[in-house]
Amino acid sequence: MIFELPKLYPITDRRLSGLTHAEQVARLCEGGARLVQLREKLLPARAFCAEVAEALKVARAFGARLIVNDRADVAMLVGADGVHLGQDDMPPRAARLVLGGGKVVGFSTHGVEQAAAAASLPVDYVAIGPVFDTSSKENPDPSVGLEGVRRVREAVGRAVKLVAIGGVTPETAPSVLEAGADSVAVIGALVATPDPAEITRRTRVFLAHL
Repeated sequence: MIFELPKLYPITDRRLSGLTHAEQVARLCEGGARLVQLREKLLPARAFCAEVAEALKVARAFGARLIVNDRADVAMLVGADGVHLGQDDMPPRAARLVLGGGKVVGFSTHGVEQAAAAASLPVDYVAIGPVFDTSSKENPDPSVGLEGVRRVREAVGRAVKLVAIGGVTPETAPSVLEAGADSVAVIGALVATPDPAEITRRTRVFLAHL
């Protein structure tokens, strides 16, 4: 599988947006997003499966890929394009066995040591964060800043796809990419706006020229 990581990687959040995941995916894809992650911390598994299934229909209509946060089982059951795992979730090797080689597996890290270890795992990208202070998590890890992104890039090398996440906005995204990230994952600065499609479109166009 050839996995193309876009410079802008939107993530949904019902709490911040007030919209269902399917509605968020529709707006993000209208803005040109072709890789979207569904992040859900509150819904029971059955309800989340239903939301992912609806969101996947929307994504398919736009030709977009859909990644499920945390839940490799949900990603497998619904037929999503992959999973994004945290440090306390299913290990990446186990998720790869569950999902197979044709799916995307991403893995969150919070410092140089974790990122360097993740680089040797069967993952399609390593995420580092939070870069800045973030409101999308109740108890976030300490922010690593731009210097943290630079240090992680040096540690993992250029062969590893690196996603920076946490408090990133359209205004700060260029500096994060310049620090060494291949992509910026953005949540609230996209989905918690009056027009997610327009801000996604503007941000994509802007970052494409960097």
